[in-house]
Amino acid sequence: MSWAGVLWPTFALLPRLAAGAEPQPGLHRWARRLLPSLGVDVAVQGRPRTDLPLWVANHLSWVDPLVLMSLRPMGTIAKGEVAGYPLIGRWAQKSGIHFVDREDALSRAAALVGLRVSLKQGRDMLLFPEGTTTRGERLADFYEGGLRLAFELGLPAQPLRVASPAPHYPWTGDETLLPHIQTLLATRTMVSVTAEEPLHPSDFRDAEGWLAAFRVALSPRSSDVR
Repeated sequence: MSWAGVLWPTFALLPRLAAGAEPQPGLHRWARRLLPSLGVDVAVQGRPRTDLPLWVANHLSWVDPLVLMSLRPMGTIAKGEVAGYPLIGRWAQKSGIHFVDREDALSRAAALVGLRVSLKQGRDMLLFPEGTTTRGERLADFYEGGLRLAFELGLPAQPLRVASPAPHYPWTGDETLLPHIQTLLATRTMVSVTAEEPLHPSDFRDAEGWLAAFRVALSPRSSDVR
């Protein structure tokens, strides 16, 4: 595990991603190549449904999108500063990733408009309703807009629960990114993804019941790899 292993997958995909060619498949291939270089091993439990338009996950680390995007091509909603990351930011803007400043109501509304357009165009999407990372002891409060939008559109979604036994895996922004990457490079990190049963809006009387079901499905379990 080395910086060369991290940078090579990035530069290898640069020409296609910079040209905007197949951005979601490009990021999918990038994630699959990058995770082993970071020393991240992914164990999948259950059956992730690649035929469903929306995956919904809890959020522990900046690595979570890479872990889940390694399982299939899809876009997501990301915090606005990702757009400014060197190299990655420009590609992400072409990939179906919608950027948001969670503290700005107009930015949140614009991100939801983008999410609606992507879903109606048939693009597969990933949603982190917590909108921020935690250490995994419990869920943070949801930003409900994305899930309410899926309910309104009548789109089924699958909850996927991310967990890790590695205490260094969660990254809540209290440390800078570079030291966190260096810690990953110095270790092997197991991350588990547990695919829960899909949830269908038609099975719920209202959006409140739909939201409650996701809170239950994404809450930490003693059986999760920890």
